[in-house]
Amino acid sequence: MKSNKGKACTRERDFVYKFSAGNQDLVLTVPLRFPVQENINHLHGRLILLHNLPCFIENDLKQLLNKFIEEETIKDYDREAEMALEAVKSGKVDINQLADTWAKAYKETTLEYAKPEETSWDEDFADVYHDLIHSPASETLLNLEHNYFVSISELISERDVELKKLRERQGAEMDKVMQELGKSLTDQDVNSLAAQHFESQQDLENKWTSELKQSTAIQKQEYQEWVIKLHQDLKNPNNSSISDEIKVQPQLRESVEGNGRIYEEQRLLEESFTIHLGAQLKTMHNLRLLRADMLDFCKHKRNHRSGVKLHRLQTAMSLYSTSLCGLVLLVDNRISSYSGIKRDFATVCQECTDFHFPGIQEQLEIVQKVVLKARAQRSSKSKRRHGNKNSGNEDKSKSIERNQSNILPDHIRLYWHYYVLLHQMSVMPVKPIKAGNYVEDKRKTVMFQ
Repeated sequence: MKSNKGKACTRERDFVYKFSAGNQDLVLTVPLRFPVQENINHLHGRLILLHNLPCFIENDLKQLLNKFIEEETIKDYDREAEMALEAVKSGKVDINQLADTWAKAYKETTLEYAKPEETSWDEDFADVYHDLIHSPASETLLNLEHNYFVSISELISERDVELKKLRERQGAEMDKVMQELGKSLTDQDVNSLAAQHFESQQDLENKWTSELKQSTAIQKQEYQEWVIKLHQDLKNPNNSSISDEIKVQPQLRESVEGNGRIYEEQRLLEESFTIHLGAQLKTMHNLRLLRADMLDFCKHKRNHRSGVKLHRLQTAMSLYSTSLCGLVLLVDNRISSYSGIKRDFATVCQECTDFHFPGIQEQLEIVQKVVLKARAQRSSKSKRRHGNKNSGNEDKSKSIERNQSNILPDHIRLYWHYYVLLHQMSVMPVKPIKAGNYVEDKRKTVMFQ
């Protein structure tokens, strides 16, 4: 029986069963609390074992027990229905509000009257991009993405140059002030100048951050609109200029990197081999071992060589598909992008506009909210289970509990996929999804257990 959470009070009734065993007439009386929340089959089995009842009455007892519970439950429902009708007749319940609630519930539970699901912009763009990347327009898309990447790289170079000049100028000013310290200037003057320098650096960094964010937003909007328009033109059979539009490739712009922002191509150590697994039915697997910097797989290469283009094309063709491809970075338990390889990865992500997924900061904010919610739920369950009982394990975990934003090893199984924040140009990112469910997405198909 399903539990009825709406009932505030419970009633106890006696189930009476009479049967004969030889010359004896026996009576079994069992108090039942309604609504009955336990399984009837389990209740029947417990009664048989507890009272040592003969086997020839098992079926009859089960039938009468089911009938008794069903009849009494229906009586309770009827009684509540009568009380609800009386409340409506007496004016205690607003009829209009009740009708709106019924209409909403009926629409939500009846497919015939439910509103049709509308496809979102992301789903439409996913279908369009998947069609175009498997068409002759694929090279045009890759070249356009490369040109956008070069534009962002030039802005980043200008930002680095300005920041470097500002630091050099501030360093010279600080050296002059330190030489006059104790003569015509005091410690307060030095502190005031340091505060001005810090404020100037913050203003300049905020200015460039805002400009880069605005530029990437404009690029993403222009790119998606151009992709949609190109797809519509391809579907129009009367458009004779579309073939020329695809053949004319955008002029490739080579990025001019300054200040040492050139990534040197390092020689990779790799080996490929084939293995066979299985005793009777063998399966063949091709493996490739590669020794390289992890972030090299995420960087958009500056030189637009054929090998690099083929690698990006292969990634783009499987971007919105069921073949999962990802890169797992080993990091600490702090959800941020301010230290270690996380900071380097965030820098790589900011060097190119992501046309398909949210930025790394937005995804990290989602991870932060999910982890906080998971920790709160787990903490409440632990308190209900153990009460106020203290143990030595709690003392050991006090340092971790102080920072609620840290991700614990128990969370790795549920939320590890949120940490696979990959760049779409070289390695495909994984869209955040709910763990524990089999999710079919046009970008990926993943099952977490």
